[in-house]
Amino acid sequence: MSSDGHVVLKSRRARPFFARHPWVFDTSIHRIEGDPQPGDEVIVQSAEGKFVARGLFNPGSTIRVRLYRWDEGPLDEAFWARRLDSAIRLREGLPRDTADAPSAARLVFSESDGISGLTVDRYDRWLVAQFTSLALHARREEILRLLAERTGASGIVARTERGIASREGLKAGEEDVVGSIPDGPVEIHEHGLRYQVDLRTGQKTGFYLDQRENRLAVASYAASRRVLDLFCFTGAFSLNVLRHGGASEVLGVDSSAAAIERAREHAALNGITGAAFEAGDVLEVVDRLRSEGQQFGMVICDPPKYARQARDVENALKGYLRLNLDALDVLAPDGILVTCSCSGLVGRDLFLDMLGQVAEQSRRPIQILDQRGQAPDHPVSASCLETEYLKCMICRVE
Repeated sequence: MSSDGHVVLKSRRARPFFARHPWVFDTSIHRIEGDPQPGDEVIVQSAEGKFVARGLFNPGSTIRVRLYRWDEGPLDEAFWARRLDSAIRLREGLPRDTADAPSAARLVFSESDGISGLTVDRYDRWLVAQFTSLALHARREEILRLLAERTGASGIVARTERGIASREGLKAGEEDVVGSIPDGPVEIHEHGLRYQVDLRTGQKTGFYLDQRENRLAVASYAASRRVLDLFCFTGAFSLNVLRHGGASEVLGVDSSAAAIERAREHAALNGITGAAFEAGDVLEVVDRLRSEGQQFGMVICDPPKYARQARDVENALKGYLRLNLDALDVLAPDGILVTCSCSGLVGRDLFLDMLGQVAEQSRRPIQILDQRGQAPDHPVSASCLETEYLKCMICRVE
């Protein structure tokens, strides 16, 4: 795909893009010259006609142009190969415990690796790719072939996320397979624990790799505590606080019956006792526990994304406020509250302000002991701070 199209920015709107921010929204565009089609390459220019960057065009998205290179070169196969090589080199150079190297990791993290609209995770010998850009999805055969050549993967499954597909003009749930993908789950290892990941039907790309280091950090506060793990998914936090933290027992709760069944399987697979898992509406379960007078020495709150669009932020903050207030109702004095947000639109300052409101309304002092983010294979781009999305606060509550 190619185009002679030019996207001319409004006056005084070019600075963020000279600074390598990759998203050109429709509100920054003055006019479009030529006739670029969805997925075509375009050149972005300032109002004064100065070259800014080269990107890919999507007239159906609020992100009209995703920028990829800030020189005159084309977005050809050699360019995508260099970007993928750079992403893979980063992961190869990250510190790791060689005695227990993780068999799952993120290989490509969209804007943070200069490939806006593509996320790739590795699970043992297989890859799961997620396309969130119409233009990159149109180039998926080339990109998947380059990935296979560079990683030696036995197979790659590529899919689109339902929540984003409609905004980019993609078909929700569309899937492509390169090579062979196992019919059953793939086993991965993390911190000496074994997990089963279904590459075809797993959440997002299969497993929440971004919380890897946070699971051990949380476990270090769990000694002898009874733990309530809310939105536990397949039990990774639960198993870590028992195996590595010395928790006395854990109750994990999630609305997905399939995830709860897999959590139970994970406990059995690792020979871990002391873990109970319950499927149900999280807030309803907490309400029942409160009515029963139950208390826990640690409560972990790791909910799904509450804000997918800017207009969702206000309601998301209300959701976090209610969740954390409910969590404190079953948290014992001097207990540990672990509260997380994976909503990138809810910034760290907003999330901390919400915690201040929790302290005010509950009349219980909250001391933040550790402020954490995503694992280093999910790097934050200094040019696109929206890539810092995960907040994980470890707190003491009197």
